[in-house]
Amino acid sequence: MSSANETKLSILLVEDDANDIELTRRAFERNRLANMFLVARDGAEALEMLFGTSGDWPHPVLSDLQLILLDLNLPKVSGLEVLRQIRADDRTKLIPVVVLTSSDEERDVMESYGLGANSYVRKPIGFDQFVEAVRELGLYWLVLNKTVRRD
Repeated sequence: MSSANETKLSILLVEDDANDIELTRRAFERNRLANMFLVARDGAEALEMLFGTSGDWPHPVLSDLQLILLDLNLPKVSGLEVLRQIRADDRTKLIPVVVLTSSDEERDVMESYGLGANSYVRKPIGFDQFVEAVRELGLYWLVLNKTVRRD
């Protein structure tokens, strides 16, 4: 089995909380799970990164995108709307999307899965638990899970 470093994996984290961004980045770096770790700090920025306005796709930075970690409670455009647009577009509909959020509301879980989320994970509160959860997500989605190649 090839390692994540050999396959040039990239992750897009859509998150507005600076602490959660840093914790997630450190967890992926510590476990050497991705070559490129991209961050969008709100839903509008995520959509711009994914679809752009130039019409050029795939965006060079996102050509090896293997995973999107998506918060729901985002400024400008909600995480659910970002997910809706990801799944509605043929260019992005097969990219695994893991909702990583503090929301434990049943309606958020149901709507996320209804819109095509691959997984729904509630953010652990403690530092060690958060880092471990992110590590496990990375191992599963980037190393163990088989994805569809998008050319």
